[in-house]
Amino acid sequence: MAKSGVRRALVTGGAGFLGSHLCDRLIADGQEVLCVDNFFTGSRANIAHLLGHPRFELMRHDISFPLYVEVDEIWNLACPASPIHYQHDPVQTTKVSVLGAINMLGLAKRLRVPILQASTSEVYGDPLVHPQPESYWGHVNPIGPRACYDEGKRCAETLFFDYHRQHSLSIKVMRIFNTNGPRMHPDDGRVVSNFVVQALNGRPITIYGDGTQTRSFCYVDDLIEGMVRLMRTPSEVTGPINIGNPGEFTMLQLAEAVLELTGSRSGITHLPLPKDDPRQRQPDITLAKELLGWEPRVPLRTGLERTIAYFRETLAG
Repeated sequence: MAKSGVRRALVTGGAGFLGSHLCDRLIADGQEVLCVDNFFTGSRANIAHLLGHPRFELMRHDISFPLYVEVDEIWNLACPASPIHYQHDPVQTTKVSVLGAINMLGLAKRLRVPILQASTSEVYGDPLVHPQPESYWGHVNPIGPRACYDEGKRCAETLFFDYHRQHSLSIKVMRIFNTNGPRMHPDDGRVVSNFVVQALNGRPITIYGDGTQTRSFCYVDDLIEGMVRLMRTPSEVTGPINIGNPGEFTMLQLAEAVLELTGSRSGITHLPLPKDDPRQRQPDITLAKELLGWEPRVPLRTGLERTIAYFRETLAG
């Protein structure tokens, strides 16, 4: 365990988009951080600024294999999260969700420490209830091309609650909705990074379907604040809790905002809607407000400006 009363945190997927921001936050809060990543989608560049920090340690490891370390808390964020990445190796995606959860829960059980699972709004599938409350069980195709991620995350939630009931393990389950900000992967195929990179490169912005499908976009700083607040709640608060921005925008509205903020003269082109792509996605954040005192503060336009600035610098370099 950590020395001198400093809490030692294990962050799996710590070199990824969200994981690297969480590492920053925990270091800023005075904790020690063990960042574990196999660099399938994570990047050393995301945590390069932390490598010389005395309270930061990096370990290359795939959590679908057991890990034996001593820590005070576990934040399980490891898993490819964009369709392009998780469909590249769907079997491994399921493995990291299910076997990774089993390995991290086993470690938390051995150490008797709290563990947080970064789950996803994808557990709701293509929802028949709108907006989506945590009580909604979802509408998921279990054999479709997105199932490796959707069902992998659903199974991970099952494991977390079974470990909680069977072993009295302290768990936190957070369902993450669309998030944007610096350190997004430029080729992850997600809508914000797609639109921004296409606009900055002067390529046509590709909208799948007619563009009337909706998403809700949370800025990364808000998301991390919600994650930290959930981990710090009393043990009886297990979740699942939705963390996301309830502001809802169509893909056409997002494309128009990106074109305006980038000053790009790119046009818009339409492609067929991918199989099982959700028509709408919007979090009900009532529980987050009540239990965490949390709601997002960064509006979409401000978040897009910061994300665009990051991609401008990245693409120029």
